Amino acid sequence: MRPADPVPPARIVLPPGVVRVAAVRGDRSGSEHFGESVPEEMPVALVINHLPYAVMLATPADVEDFALGFLLTEGLLGDARELHALEAARSEQGITLHLRVAGPAFAALKERRRNLAGRTGCGLCGLEDLAQVERALPRVAGAPPISAGSLRRAAEELQQRQPFHAATGGVHAAAWSDADGRILCVREDIGRHNALDKLVGALVHRQTDFAEGFALITSRASFEMVQKSATVGIRLLAAISAPTGMAIRAAERSGVTLAAFVRGDRYTLYSYPQRVLPEGGGDPSDGPQAAD
Repeated sequence: MRPADPVPPARIVLPPGVVRVAAVRGDRSGSEHFGESVPEEMPVALVINHLPYAVMLATPADVEDFALGFLLTEGLLGDARELHALEAARSEQGITLHLRVAGPAFAALKERRRNLAGRTGCGLCGLEDLAQVERALPRVAGAPPISAGSLRRAAEELQQRQPFHAATGGVHAAAWSDADGRILCVREDIGRHNALDKLVGALVHRQTDFAEGFALITSRASFEMVQKSATVGIRLLAAISAPTGMAIRAAERSGVTLAAFVRGDRYTLYSYPQRVLPEGGGDPSDGPQAAD
């Protein structure tokens, strides 16, 4: 075995939430010691008006965006203005986010208290019964159509806008694109739900209009991702990977345009296909849910 220094050279700057570890890799020709960059995960506790509410595992970066996005996409807050204060306290055990929300919002929140110890990026951990899974979703307003070229341009640009993934190869990304396919904001996390929550929080902090673009995720399009998108008014959710049947049904009910397998020049539309105009011609209304 060939020894190597696992400590990264001074010129290597790791993004927050990425750690360097010693490892051994091998193949038929032998093995060697090397230094490897891996994504970090850490317990993140949400304490709301002094009441412990949830513990999630997340990449310890952009945690303020995560807190706001989580409260909004879970329907715990109806408006960002209901969050009055947010303070992050870091310790060896993890990160505690102390949140202060408006009185009426806190009263409703206590009714839905989950007290969950969530696995990384868990979307439904801690719910007490099946009736809590599919909460009522708002109907997303119809959106002006975009070109399929915008999906392609956004997917291509996102490949170059993932520093955590470039360093580790092990995290998800959620991005916001304008209608022309220009990426305006990216957030990454080891959990796909966390990445989307962080993106939503960042966009709300920036006072972004959700009617003027679309979200792109590097994970599969699961039910929870559609549910979170519809809750905050995202009208088009595009995924690099596959959708689920439950996600498609949720998109149809809530008015979300769901695109998946967005790779290269290809894409598949599963709801409201008339909102994505093909580059090479064809009728996008020939498909499911053609009418708004």
